[in-house]
Amino acid sequence: MKTGLYDFHVQNGAKMVPFAGFSMPLEYAGVGQVASHKHVRESAGLFDVGHMVQSNFRGPTATAFLEWITPSSLSTLAPYTSTLSVILNEAGGIIDDTVITKHAADAFYVVTNAGCRERDLAWIKEKLAEWNAGELAKKEGPVEHQVLDGWGLLALQGPEAAAYLQTLTSFDLRTLTFGKSAFVPIDGGFNLHVARGGYTGEDGFEISIPPSQSVDVAQLLSKPPNVQLTGLGARDSLRLEAGMCLYGSDLDEATTPIEAGLGWVIGKERKKTGGFIGDAGVLKHIQEGPPRRRVGLIVEGAPARHGAQILESATLSDPIGVVTSGIPSPTLGKNIAMGYVKNGLHKKGTELAVAVRGKARNAVVTPMPFVPTKYYRG
Repeated sequence: MKTGLYDFHVQNGAKMVPFAGFSMPLEYAGVGQVASHKHVRESAGLFDVGHMVQSNFRGPTATAFLEWITPSSLSTLAPYTSTLSVILNEAGGIIDDTVITKHAADAFYVVTNAGCRERDLAWIKEKLAEWNAGELAKKEGPVEHQVLDGWGLLALQGPEAAAYLQTLTSFDLRTLTFGKSAFVPIDGGFNLHVARGGYTGEDGFEISIPPSQSVDVAQLLSKPPNVQLTGLGARDSLRLEAGMCLYGSDLDEATTPIEAGLGWVIGKERKKTGGFIGDAGVLKHIQEGPPRRRVGLIVEGAPARHGAQILESATLSDPIGVVTSGIPSPTLGKNIAMGYVKNGLHKKGTELAVAVRGKARNAVVTPMPFVPTKYYRG
């Protein structure tokens, strides 16, 4: 599959690779992954994330439905505010992580992962049919789910992102703080849904675009030297430095949000009362503690990659966890990794080891994000 910007990427010298069923840009000619990463940290980068699944949920019981398939407290969320959340299975495992934006009590904009598309949509269809057949939906009204197929999604990220985007709009972006969104007029006659946030730890925006406008908006936003087209390679290293999870590597259906360190996405009262799919498994981990926990690691000597065993000591025969993501950090000049360890070995400063190329490399549990986030909060 291709996003609406496939030809645009090729024309701009992108190296295209398969990712989540799409042909996506890994990097662009003449700019390596590390240089691209650093440009986003110092200036701004533009990412095509149009492979993600964008959806609208509408109806009188939309809030209640989404509070059933996720553990978040959406009823108290202010209009045009977003939250990270998770879609859970019956055991409390994570089917997908998602960003939910509330426009109104009866209208939500939701973004889910491309790699989980078939699983997500099948689960939502099943649960929506069950919901709409229930008493609340019959009494107050059903929920409709609309997938925005073909829509573009661009992420403008970096310390110069806001200043550049402000040159293209009369909308005062200072009023759009982290986690907020609005429909913003953009030069050229566009009126686009702009959400302040992203997947890099930097200030930035995610911009949803109707199918026929994607190329024009991408051309408008990608103006050198400030804004550089950026591919999947830099996106992955940026998100790992920011301590953010990649579904399929750091999250899966056998992992609860408590194990993943995502307990904060669960509403305060819901941690006691439940009321969402998978609540028994999640509440058990809250009350008794999870068997394992996601941690950050600084690894000496050589980078630890996905699948490397985490050890309690330098003995290769005592694995107590596994690395789920790992890279040499372009910003820190150190090898960083994320993974899961036995509960009790997750505390800051705990000395462990990681098996890399047949050797036990020293590692220390380190708080995430590895690189401080720079979200704009006004």
